[in-house]
Amino acid sequence: MKDSDRRIDGRSGWERRLRDALADTSDAEPRPMSRMELPLNIDKLIESEFLTTLRRAAVLVPIVDRPDGATLVLTQRSEQLRSHKGQISFPGGRCDDGDADAVDTALREADEEIGLPRRAVEVIGYLDDYPTLSRYRVTPVVGIIRELPPLRIDAAEVAAAFEVPLSRVLDPDAYEQKQLLRGAVKLPFYELQWQQYRIWGATAGMLWDLCCKFNGRDEAGA
Repeated sequence: MKDSDRRIDGRSGWERRLRDALADTSDAEPRPMSRMELPLNIDKLIESEFLTTLRRAAVLVPIVDRPDGATLVLTQRSEQLRSHKGQISFPGGRCDDGDADAVDTALREADEEIGLPRRAVEVIGYLDDYPTLSRYRVTPVVGIIRELPPLRIDAAEVAAAFEVPLSRVLDPDAYEQKQLLRGAVKLPFYELQWQQYRIWGATAGMLWDLCCKFNGRDEAGA
């Protein structure tokens, strides 16, 4: 058994630690912002202007409480989509005018994309907002699912839904930090592999934030 598996062995253990880690999180403004996808050499003034023009979005981080070990549900985006086609993501999307808050957006999108009913999700906290290169400020909403119902996939948006062991997500050694070069700008990102799925970019960055909060680390791994 790996150390990461041993640390969260048993439902009460991982859930208690996760609830404690997220106890002080809130959707109230100002919300903390992850720095992972901001260019490493961007000027502070440009960075500030960049952040204030982002559109709001939210995703659900759905953790399934299974007797044989908790899992986390992710989706593979449809190849029919205009952006990020085929990439791994959370259920979620941009905030609509009719949404009350980030929770409302995340739960609505999860219902639309994978048929996960709102009543199946207990929201327990938030991760840091994540700025993306597609100019969204994404609020990750963390929820626990006691019993995962059969999912109804919207094929127009989602190619597949799958589960990753929570022990894998919460293991700092499972992540690899890389850089993408766009012109003269270096963009940092994390990558996590599970079976045939390459999880990277914003999704891996949010998972890394979850991992850091659970293990009492900062985003730099300190």
